[in-house]
Amino acid sequence: MGGRATGPSVLRGLLPLLPLLAFLLVFFVYPVVRVLLLGFEPKGPLLVHFQELWAVPLYRAVLLRTFRLSLIVTVLCLLLGYPVAYTIAHAPQRLTAPLITMVLIPFWISILGRSFTWMVILQRNGIVNQLLRALGLAHEPLPLIYNPLGVYIGMTHILLPFMILSSYSVMRGISVSLLRAAATLGATEWQAFRRVYFPLSLPGVAAGTVVVFVIGLGFFITPALLGGGHVTTVSLLIEATITQTFNWGLASALAFVLLLSALLVLVPAIRILNLDRMFGGSNR
Repeated sequence: MGGRATGPSVLRGLLPLLPLLAFLLVFFVYPVVRVLLLGFEPKGPLLVHFQELWAVPLYRAVLLRTFRLSLIVTVLCLLLGYPVAYTIAHAPQRLTAPLITMVLIPFWISILGRSFTWMVILQRNGIVNQLLRALGLAHEPLPLIYNPLGVYIGMTHILLPFMILSSYSVMRGISVSLLRAAATLGATEWQAFRRVYFPLSLPGVAAGTVVVFVIGLGFFITPALLGGGHVTTVSLLIEATITQTFNWGLASALAFVLLLSALLVLVPAIRILNLDRMFGGSNR
C-alpha cells in the first residue's frame, strides 16, 4: 500500500515544477538542440562538418588556443582572487560590506564598456605606457593590446569577481576556532592554513574555477576588441563562419565540439573536487 501511495505523492510534488520545466524546455533546451542539430548534415555524409573540423588544422589550433586562454585566465583569477576573498572573509565586520561592494561594482558596467576601457588604458599612449615611461621602466610604448596579453588582462579583470565571490561564500563559513585548535596542537600559522583552512575552502575555489573556466570558453567581446583579430577563439570563429561564409552547419559543429570538450573536462573535475557537496549531494 505504501508503495502505491508513493507514486501519486511524487507526481503531486512535481506539479509546481511543471511551469519551470516547460519554460526551460521551450526557451533553453529546444533552441540549444536545434542549433546543435545543424551540425549534422541531413543530405550527404552525416558527420561531414565534424570531419572538416578534424581535417583542417586551423580549427584544431583555435580550439586548443581557446582552452589555453580560458585555463590561463582561470589560473590568474585564482592567484589574484583567493587572497582577496581571504582578506574579505577575515576583515572586520564594518569593512566587509564596503569590500564586497567594491567587488560587485564591475558588474554594474557592461562587458563591452569594460573592454573599451581597457583598450584606452593599454593603448600605446594609454595610462599604463605613460606611467612606465615616466618611471623609466620602458623607453618605447609596450604592445599591451591586440595580442594575447591584452586579452588575458581584460578577461581576468572581468571574471575575477566570480572567483572572489565563490571563494568568499565558503570562507566566511569556516570557523576561526578551527585554526585556534590547530595552533594549540602545535601547528604554525602556515601549517594551520595548509592543513585546515585551505582544504575547507576548496569547494569555493573549485566552484569559482569551474565558473570562470566555463565562461572564459565562450568569451567573445573581450578577445575581439583587445585581441584586435590576432587572438582567434572558437566564439570568434563561429561568428566569422556564420557572417562571412554563412555555413551554419560548420558553426554548429564548432559549438557542439566546444560544448562536448568542456563537459569532458568539467564532469571529471566536479567528481574529483566533490562539488556535489555544495549542492547538497552525498559525501560518499
